[in-house]
Amino acid sequence: MNNWLYILYACVLGVLSIFTGEMVTFVMLGFILITLQNVNMNLKRIYRKLPEKSNTAADEGGNAYGNN
Repeated sequence: MNNWLYILYACVLGVLSIFTGEMVTFVMLGFILITLQNVNMNLKRIYRKLPEKSNTAADEGGNAYGNN
């Protein structure tokens, strides 16, 4: 998702929370979404840094590290 979609989603939730009176829920949901976004970006960065493992024992029924 693009950043503008996150902003639109947050605005819609904000307006909805004003009408329903659930401001604390909106703030906590915001913290959760920010945390999940950070975790997702860190996992993507780690995945890009890992070397590609080709011709490993995983193709032959073992695990990716070659141990059985």
